[in-house]
Amino acid sequence: MFRRRPLDRPVEAARRLTAGRFSLEIAGGAVVGHRYPDNYDALHVDPELPLAVICDGMGQGEGSRLAGATTIQTFVGQVRAAWPAIDAAGLRAATAETQRRVRRAASTRTGITGCTLTAMVAQPDGEQAWLVHLGDSRAYRLRDGLLELITVDHSMAWLGLLHGWWPADSPEATRARYQLLRYVGHPDQPEPDLLAVPLRRGDTWLLCTDGVSDQIGYHRLRDLLAVRRDPARAVQSLLDASLDEGGEDNATAVVLRVHPAGPPDAESPAPAQFRRTGPAGAAARLPWVESAVGR
Repeated sequence: MFRRRPLDRPVEAARRLTAGRFSLEIAGGAVVGHRYPDNYDALHVDPELPLAVICDGMGQGEGSRLAGATTIQTFVGQVRAAWPAIDAAGLRAATAETQRRVRRAASTRTGITGCTLTAMVAQPDGEQAWLVHLGDSRAYRLRDGLLELITVDHSMAWLGLLHGWWPADSPEATRARYQLLRYVGHPDQPEPDLLAVPLRRGDTWLLCTDGVSDQIGYHRLRDLLAVRRDPARAVQSLLDASLDEGGEDNATAVVLRVHPAGPPDAESPAPAQFRRTGPAGAAARLPWVESAVGR
């Protein structure tokens, strides 16, 4: 049994939100692991909207932490301000504004100020959700027992594997993992991948940083998502497994399960009602992000 460290992000009870004919049950959490002295991942599970965001800072410095905090603060604020309008153009604009603010923060610092961004937001009608993706954090979907990787890694390692430049377990592939081609804070401000994905009853979605995906093999990842019905317990199992495998990196996970809309289960919280909130409301509800930005 591993002792919890002060910088871990405890897994809270799953939130239940209604989107059209679906009820979405979401939980998230993070652990520092055993290698690094601090947590350079960032996480947001929205209390009102069907929105979850994860970031993985590049490196282990103040710029890494600042990039993640600024990304969460800005992207979440942009989505809240635009709600209930969720579309490709709006999400591209939200990401572009996030890029600008992280680059502006980087202008006053030496070293890398950047992070990955993987976000999932469901439309109010529940007909589909959007994935917004930059970097090598990941989004998976478990459907009918099949676990699929939905995103691609924006890294030199991924390109090398696709084109056969080196074997997956080679030293070259290991070094290439740290060469990100797209991320928030990149000087060229690259656009994100935007994926419109249908929601279906029984689906389980996982957003995770590479502290989860690099340490937990495919079959164990699938089994942990399949056997834990409660998202909070599934997240905790994933984080514990990352520590069991060595805890070589910060690990962050969000699990979202899709249920038919209706009366909540006895163990589930009542679905939240969506309310439109502007940027000021977003800042007020993200005190832990504010404190990170202000460090």
